[in-house]
Amino acid sequence: MENKNVNEANELLKKVRQIEIKTRGLSNNIFAGEYHTAFKGRGMTFAEVREYQAGDDVRSIDWNVTARYSKPFIKVFEEERELTVMLLVDVSGSDDFGTATQTKREYLTEVAATLAFSATTNNDKIGVILFSDKIEKYIPPQKGKKHILFIIRELLSFEPESRKTDIGFALRYFTNMQKKRCSAFIISDFIDEKDYSKELLIAGKKHDIAALNIYDPRETELPNVGLMKVKDAETDEDMWIDTSDKNTRKAYDDYVRNQRENREQTFSKCGLDYIEVSTTDDYVKSLMKLFKKRA
Repeated sequence: MENKNVNEANELLKKVRQIEIKTRGLSNNIFAGEYHTAFKGRGMTFAEVREYQAGDDVRSIDWNVTARYSKPFIKVFEEERELTVMLLVDVSGSDDFGTATQTKREYLTEVAATLAFSATTNNDKIGVILFSDKIEKYIPPQKGKKHILFIIRELLSFEPESRKTDIGFALRYFTNMQKKRCSAFIISDFIDEKDYSKELLIAGKKHDIAALNIYDPRETELPNVGLMKVKDAETDEDMWIDTSDKNTRKAYDDYVRNQRENREQTFSKCGLDYIEVSTTDDYVKSLMKLFKKRA
């Protein structure tokens, strides 16, 4: 038993190190500038007064100083950069699904780690809420590499008490807990039959929110392979499906399409950024697309 625990611990550290090397490099070399532009600071603060130079905005002229010295001076402002970034990460049972090279949970861990390193590169604090249909764990916002490595370890190894999903509950907790305005990412597969639009609208008015829907391509269609046994990852319910039946496959296609349209409409009505990312996609391109859209 002791050797098994040691091996598991070593394997976890190896995974953490692999993710750190990959995502930290991406953050430093690719995302730093895009992230900074996409997520603004809390405002502009006065820095200094200097002489007017050709090309300066005349609206920045300090008329009092200009009158005193009989030549134009302007006010210089700088961005008050420090932000708090919160990651709302779905750890429900459906995230353990995966038919590609990794599960949705492993994939979203890389995405979350990349965002975390991007935040710390810009001197922002990063915090995490792990949720199912309850708040599984809250990691208060902090800075630094050690803090991010702790987050990665938690994302990889955390065992939730529940396998179900309640996005609305997580949003209510986030809104009530986070008093000051912050930037937040909801990272989930959004497999939730409950309506969370009200909670999303309230949270979106208070905070700057973007959502990343992580999905496995196998979830979007039923293969024609005859009678197939499937299990609901969140309820452990087994059922048999005749995938050779055209009506069954069409019904599933319609369901998937309706769910996608409902999600897109919900985020659009709330005025929040939303992107879908397949576990077979290069999430670098998806994040760059999100950042550029926000910028």
